[in-house]
Amino acid sequence: MITPEIIARINELGRKKKAGQLTEEEVVEQTKLRRLYIDTIKNQVKVQFDAQKQQADHHAHHPGCGCHHKH
Repeated sequence: MITPEIIARINELGRKKKAGQLTEEEVVEQTKLRRLYIDTIKNQVKVQFDAQKQQADHHAHHPGCGCHHKH
């Protein structure tokens, strides 16, 4: 889960990198935090996509379901 603290740390490390002040340990930390952030976003998109696909599949198999959505 991405917390406001993680976002703040990612941003802080980004500013330090831009200023050329990252230590080797911070480079490793930044890489891990970025990967966590990207994986979290990808998972959220996948969950939303799967939910929409499931809803579309439901409507395709139940055209008279009475849900008031266009089919």
